[in-house]
Amino acid sequence: MSAVSQTVKKLFKSTVPGVAVLAPVTAGEAEILSPQALQFVATLHRIFNPTRKTLLQKRVLRQQQLDRGVLPDFLPETAFIRNDPNWRAAPPAPGLQDRRVEITGPVDRKMVINALNSGAYTFMADFEDSTAPTWENVISGQLNMRDAVREDITFTNPNGKKYELRKDGKLATLLVRPRGWHMVEKHLLIDGEPCSASIFDFSLYFFHNAKELIKRGKGPYFYLPKMESHLEARLWNDIFNVAQDMINIPRGTIRGTVLIETLLAAYEMDEIIYELRDHSAGLNCGRWDYIFSFIKKLRNHPQFVLPQRSSVTMTVPFMDAYVRLLIQTCHKRGVHAMGGMAAQIPIKNDPEANTIAMTKVRNDKLREVTAGHDGTWVAHPDLVKIALEIFNEHMPQANQMHIRRDDVKVTATDLIDINFKGTITEDSIRENIQIGLAYMEAWLRGVGCVPIFNLMEDLATYEISRSQLYQWVRHNVRTDKGKVVTGEYVSQILDQETDKIRKNLGAKYANSKYDAAKKAFATNVTGERYDDFLPDLLYDDIVTISPQSKL
Repeated sequence: MSAVSQTVKKLFKSTVPGVAVLAPVTAGEAEILSPQALQFVATLHRIFNPTRKTLLQKRVLRQQQLDRGVLPDFLPETAFIRNDPNWRAAPPAPGLQDRRVEITGPVDRKMVINALNSGAYTFMADFEDSTAPTWENVISGQLNMRDAVREDITFTNPNGKKYELRKDGKLATLLVRPRGWHMVEKHLLIDGEPCSASIFDFSLYFFHNAKELIKRGKGPYFYLPKMESHLEARLWNDIFNVAQDMINIPRGTIRGTVLIETLLAAYEMDEIIYELRDHSAGLNCGRWDYIFSFIKKLRNHPQFVLPQRSSVTMTVPFMDAYVRLLIQTCHKRGVHAMGGMAAQIPIKNDPEANTIAMTKVRNDKLREVTAGHDGTWVAHPDLVKIALEIFNEHMPQANQMHIRRDDVKVTATDLIDINFKGTITEDSIRENIQIGLAYMEAWLRGVGCVPIFNLMEDLATYEISRSQLYQWVRHNVRTDKGKVVTGEYVSQILDQETDKIRKNLGAKYANSKYDAAKKAFATNVTGERYDDFLPDLLYDDIVTISPQSKL
C-alpha cells in the first residue's frame, strides 16, 4: 500500500446493519474496520452494554452510600470466596511467567517500537490513561497493534531517522489496556448509541490479533482498568468467554491483569481474581489512580482530607496496607502481584537532580521487590535497566509467588487509615494547578502522556491534582501558613498561573488550548461541581465527527 493511501482520509460507510462510523479513516485504518470486525464489535456491544450501564448505575448508588457515611468494608456475601484457601486462578500464560519489569506507554507508532525494544519483559500498550482518546489515536493505535503483533512495524521521523524492531528475539511481550467501563466511543454508533469504549478497544485488538498471537506462542493479554467491584470483573470474564467462543479458540486463552486502582476494588481483590480465575494474570498496584479514587470516593468527609501529593508516599498507612493485602491475595491464589509506576524520566541537563531522581526509582523498586512483588512498572526506556538491576539482584527466579505473606493482617479500617503527617502549602496548590493546566492543554491537543516537572504524567496525575483542590476547598482546609483554602483563593491562583503561562508562551499562547483548559479546570476546583473523570468534562471537545457522516 502506498504511503499516500496510508495518510489520505476518506469517509467510511459501514455495510454492517445498525453500525455507523462517523469519522474518516485512511485505507490502512479501514482494514481495521472490516465488516467482520465491526460485526464482532457490534455483537459484543449488543450483548453486554446493558450490563455495563447497570454496573455504572451501581457506582452512582454506592457513591451515595459513601456520602451518607457508609464506609467501605469487605463484603459479607462473598466471605466464602475469601475464606476458602483451596481455589487457585490459572497458571501464568506463555510469555507471562516472568514480568519483572513492564514498560507502559501510549499506542503511537514510535512509542510502541521503542517500548518493545526497551529490554523490558512486557509492554503495556495503553489505550486508556496515557492516550487522549481522539479518533486518530485510537484507530491508528489499533493499526499499530496489528503491525506490532506481526513484528512488521516501522516508523520514520520527519528528519529521516528510522525505527524498527530488534531482531535478537528479545522483544517485550505485549499486553493491551482498553479504556474503562465509564467511557464510550462516540465515533462508532451501534443501533444509534455510542459503542462502549472498553468493548471497542478490546474487540478490535482481539479480533485481529488473537489467532496470530497464539500462532507465535503467546496470546491475547490485557490490563483491565478502573474496576470498582467484582461484578465488573465478572462482566469482563463473560466478554472473554463469548469472544473466545466466537472465533473458536479455547476458553482460558485470554489473560487479564486487573489494576487495583480504585478504593472499592481493594476490598474485593479475592473476588475479582475469583471472577476472572480462568483468565486472571494477577493484580497491579495502580498507585496514582488509587490515590485519586481515595480522594474521590471520600471527598465529602473532612476526616479523610489528604495532604499534598508529595506527602502521600507508598509507606503511609493506607497505601502500605493496600500493597501488603494485594501481594498476599495474589500469591494465595497463584497469580502475579505487580508493583506500581516509576514516573521519573532522565533529567539530562542537571546531573545532580538526575541522580536524586534515579535514587528515588532504585529505592522504590527495592521496596517493591523486598515486599514480595513479582514485577514493576516504568514509564521511560532508560529506567528499564535500573529496575532490572534491582529485581535481578533480589529475585533471581521468574516470580515470587512462593512468598505467601501469611504475616499480613489487613482490616477494613487499615485501608482508609490516614494517620500520617503531611502539609498543604501554597506551592502545592500552585503545583496542582500547573499540572492540571499542562495536562488538560496537552490532552485537548490529543496528547495523553506528558512530561511535567521531570515526571512522565498521564491522566491519573491530573485527576489527583483537581481532586485535591476540590477536597481542600470543599472543607476549607488551612495551609501551613494558616491561610484558609477557598474557591476564591484557588481561582486567584489559577488566574495567576495562567497569566504566567501566557507571558512565557508569548505569541504561541493564542494557538494553545490553555484557555479551554483553564475554563474546564475552573469548574472542578471551587468545591461545588465534581466530575467523575476528565473525559466527562472534555471528551466532546476532541470528538471529530464528520458532518457528511450518514447514520
